[in-house]
Amino acid sequence: RWPSLLKYYSHTDGVSWLDEYKARHKAGLEAQRIVASFSKRFFSEHVPCDGFSDIETLGCPSHFFEDELMCILNMEGRKGLTWKYYAKKILYFLRQQNILKNLKEYLQRPTDRQSFLEGAVLIDQYCNPLSDICLKSVQAQVDDITDKVRKVLRTRNPRHPSLAPKAGEIPIPEVELQRQVLDAMNCVLYEQLKYKGNELDYYNSLNSYIHQVLIRRTGIPISLSVLYLTIARQLGVKLEPVNFPSHFLLRWCQGKEGSTDIFDYTYIDAFGKGKQLTVKECEYLIGHHVTEEFYGVVTSKEVLQRMVGNLLNLGKRESTDQSYQLLRDSLDLYLAMYPDNVQHLMLQARLYFHLGIWPEKVLDILQHIQALDPSQHGAVGYLVQHTLEHIERRKEEVGPEVKHRSDEKHKDVCFSIGLIMKHKRYGYNCVIYGWDPACMMGHEWIRNMNVHSLPHGPHQPFYNVLVEDGSCRYAAQENLEYNSEPREIPHPDIGRYFSEFTGVHYLANTELEIRYPEDLELTRATVQKIYSSGKERFLAGMQGWE
Repeated sequence: RWPSLLKYYSHTDGVSWLDEYKARHKAGLEAQRIVASFSKRFFSEHVPCDGFSDIETLGCPSHFFEDELMCILNMEGRKGLTWKYYAKKILYFLRQQNILKNLKEYLQRPTDRQSFLEGAVLIDQYCNPLSDICLKSVQAQVDDITDKVRKVLRTRNPRHPSLAPKAGEIPIPEVELQRQVLDAMNCVLYEQLKYKGNELDYYNSLNSYIHQVLIRRTGIPISLSVLYLTIARQLGVKLEPVNFPSHFLLRWCQGKEGSTDIFDYTYIDAFGKGKQLTVKECEYLIGHHVTEEFYGVVTSKEVLQRMVGNLLNLGKRESTDQSYQLLRDSLDLYLAMYPDNVQHLMLQARLYFHLGIWPEKVLDILQHIQALDPSQHGAVGYLVQHTLEHIERRKEEVGPEVKHRSDEKHKDVCFSIGLIMKHKRYGYNCVIYGWDPACMMGHEWIRNMNVHSLPHGPHQPFYNVLVEDGSCRYAAQENLEYNSEPREIPHPDIGRYFSEFTGVHYLANTELEIRYPEDLELTRATVQKIYSSGKERFLAGMQGWE
């Protein structure tokens, strides 16, 4: 019935399968109840920070609850979009909470038990909680590469100590034996498997995720360095991470073990196909001189800090993701490592304030900042005042605004909720999820968007649309036209507003239909008129209405 749960049982365990079945069935009903409640509770806002409180106090095994969420997400067809949307949010939250717990446990271990690879996997898991990423799988892929290196090494030196069944670390004086390992690694990684630094798409977040580095065989200096260092250590060569500015490196000791002389080391550029560099060549790499401190070894926590810092910078650059999910995730990770960092706490407070989400959490963060650094009182006071105003406005909100097509002021609104449209000027495909009889944006937005240059200016209906590139836009009626070949819009928020894609249009979910009660009939009539040519897609869509 639930085959994905088999991994939680051993064949030798004495299990009461009836009790297990009852527990899983009960967890499934509870998950369905909670998912169904989310649309009504949180349609008008992001799920608040305390919105998951009833999930955190579940009276059933969490893996049963997660399994039901996965069943919802894997439902076939184009139905159940709203359930899938909220099931995904709940699963995202549950898995991230568990990964944060694992990260904090990892950071509390002695440094010699903090694997660089495990740290990279934890970051990867937190930013991609719905992907199937686990340390065991990643380690198996690294082990496979290590075995390939051993095969090359065996052809070059059949008696190499790294080939022994229980090979240990190669002593520092045996530089030539270590060099043979590194040469074999370079042969396998860069010549056979074609790993390379991603120079063409350097600022892609996938370059920072270790499981993607293994799949795509490309990355940035720090992710490739973690892979390179892990393989080398498994083969007995102790490489160390170097937090070199602008370009992460590894170092390989050529002198006395533990030497503080930077000239006793060769520096390795995993991004540059394992090239071995002198101190002077490291400076040529980045184009300027640096002090000796930048050649020193760093801890696993500092390596993770730099990896998360890279993701933070990418999150700030992200322009299409209006939820700033990468920035939010990387801030969570950074503050898990450095919970009292005022700069990043302030960034988190400003981000939530900007997004208009979690005002109560914003106040908690600001209170923490004020306790850590009273000199921040000006910025803190400003945000506190405006956050309190936001909370008061939310309390004053009455029920949802209902827009009837039959109202005289709505007579010029031609299009309806759920229709697949095309922008005449920019060519993007989109779906309508809201409309106003005239432009409701402020004067500054109207001026910046050059709305007055349109023939009808702001005095025409405007539509809220979800765009195929993941953005949300506000489009003038005269700029939209029916899409002659309607198709699904791959937008992350599609399930927030729609329950089903019929093949030619979207069906509003209950909460959206309450706000636009007369649109469904108009949408139905519109698509009958547009697609009356008897296309198979239209007929298939009509079956969905029945």
